[in-house]
This record gives sequence, C-alpha cells and structure tokens, in this order.
Amino acid sequence: MEALERFAPLPLQEDYDNAGLQVGLTEAWEVSGALLCLDVTEEVVDEAEAKGCNLIVSHHPLIFRKLRHVSDTTMTERIVFKAIEKKIAIVSMHTNMDSAWGGVNFKIAEKMGLRDVAFLGETKTAEGVQGASGIMGNLPQPMEAAEFIKMLKTTFGVECVQANELLQRPISRVAVCGGAGAFLLGDAIGAGADAFVTGEMHYHDYFDTEQKIQIAVIGHYQSEQFTKELFKEIIERECPGVKCCQSTINTNPIKYI
Repeated sequence: MEALERFAPLPLQEDYDNAGLQVGLTEAWEVSGALLCLDVTEEVVDEAEAKGCNLIVSHHPLIFRKLRHVSDTTMTERIVFKAIEKKIAIVSMHTNMDSAWGGVNFKIAEKMGLRDVAFLGETKTAEGVQGASGIMGNLPQPMEAAEFIKMLKTTFGVECVQANELLQRPISRVAVCGGAGAFLLGDAIGAGADAFVTGEMHYHDYFDTEQKIQIAVIGHYQSEQFTKELFKEIIERECPGVKCCQSTINTNPIKYI
C-alpha cells in the first residue's frame, strides 16, 4: 500500500472517491501474492484464492457508498463478506492513480505511442507528486481520422468507437482521459488537441464539436484495462519478491450485442 501511495498519493483523488484500503488488516496479514484487476467481483475474489493471492489491487473501489450492514443482500456486501471470510485484503487506487504523473492516462498514451506527454487540465500536487485529470501528447506521425479510429479499435480491442463526424484534417495532438472524461472536452479543444480519447461521454457532449476536434469514445473498461500493467510495474519495482498476477477475468458489465 505504501508503495502504491508513494506513486499516487491518496490526496490526489477526487472528493467523491474512496481510494485506499477497502477490506483487510494491513498490520496483521503478510502478503502471499497480489491479484491485479480493474473491478472486484465475486469471481475475482475466487480467482485470487485459486492463485494463492491474499491481496487484490483494483482500480475501481469496491466500496463507493456507505455500507449499512454486511450480508448477502447486494453484490458489494457479498464480496466484502467473502473477502473477510477468506482473509483476502482489497486495496483500490482510483482517481489518484488516474491523476498521478505516469499513471493511468500515461499508460493509455503509451499504448497509443504518444510522445512529449504533458498534463491537461488543472494540476495539483500531493506529497511531492503532481497530478491532473488528463494528458495530451503527439502521435509519432499524423494520421487521418479514419486510420486513427482504426488504430484505437486495434490497440484497445474495441468493438465499436463512438465518434462525432470524422475530422477533415490530420490528427497529431491527442488529449486523453481514461474513464468518464466529458468534463475535459473543453480543455482539450482549448489546448489545441486534434482528438480527444476517453471512455464515456453523454449524448449532448457531441454537439457543436464538428471539425473542432475528433471525439473518440472507446468504452470505460477498454480505456482503463491496462491499469493492471501499471500496478504490476509499481509493485515489482518497489516490492521485489511479491508475486503479481493480472486477473484474466473480463469484468466489463457492458455487452455489445
């Protein structure tokens, strides 16, 4: 936990968030292995047990809202109960990991091959680590909009990209915000980005953007799926000897039919 929080201090998280320890006794339990995932489900807890991992590190917090009791009423309650029963700790690194320098958005940029990456949006600093909600960088070579969309589909395994009308000029500068990033669209346009890649946006956000910027919405899960790799890099570098396993379970609740 200390290694993860040195990389992405908890004060970098948004006010609504609940990053950090979700379940477990940090002083009493010795880690046998860490299972890395995007979301915590009952199947993920079972996977951790099967792989000999008594720690789950997730991107999305298991507990967002206050629990009034722990029973079998809801999925979250069942997961908490199962984790305690099996003595599996759960730690989540969410918007603090999104915002941190080298964090989730930088991992997305890495997959796209972006260069000269810098923060987009208002920056803040916590415990010596800078953060911001988005980033912007340059493609190695300018791309036509149709080719850019095709590259995103291939790179992120996307079945369908939601986009506005195709930009009629080459795309060079790309703004990125993993997850729900509609709030940064204006910043991206103002900063001169040719394209804005995010995980989800609302219907009305697409209006009045024609030829200003290429919107490319690739899906919330798809945009953040490589966060597991980021966790693995941090833990193996800072905690050598700790077994790290990336979850093989696709927890995306959205189906394309």
